Amino acid sequence: MKRWLPSPWVSLAIFCSWQLLARGISVDQLLLGAGVAVAMPLLARPLRPRPGPLERPLVLMRLILRVGLHVLVSSAQVALGVLRAGRRPPRGAFADIPIELRDEHALAALAMIVTVIPGTVWCELAPDRSVLRLHVFDLADEAAFVARFRTDYLLPLKEIFE
Repeated sequence: MKRWLPSPWVSLAIFCSWQLLARGISVDQLLLGAGVAVAMPLLARPLRPRPGPLERPLVLMRLILRVGLHVLVSSAQVALGVLRAGRRPPRGAFADIPIELRDEHALAALAMIVTVIPGTVWCELAPDRSVLRLHVFDLADEAAFVARFRTDYLLPLKEIFE
């Protein structure tokens, strides 16, 4: 079954989307939708990454909750920083963070975390994956930011994926 239908949920979503876009149900659209729903996951199979390891689900849940809280807090901080920019402009700066993550799933998760948190932008990852450069909207103390970033994100990701 997995050989011909490697992603049954994706195939079902493609089939349903095809039928919705066709604006009607007919035999030819059902057959064409089924063909596309089977062919697309087969053609995309080489592009799918290998499943990542998930060693500590409780650590993952804590990380998700922490990121959610940081999104809310950072949203408020960025909004306040924009509103008071006339009186005190934000101190935007780059922060270089040493990292030890080597697993591509951990790095992808870190990229998503940085992307979703307002006020941080992933700028560069060193070719040897040893240093991550972020731009931070309002950075008062780089050493404190790096220490908090490592504690809040890097250590849990290392524990989950490596």
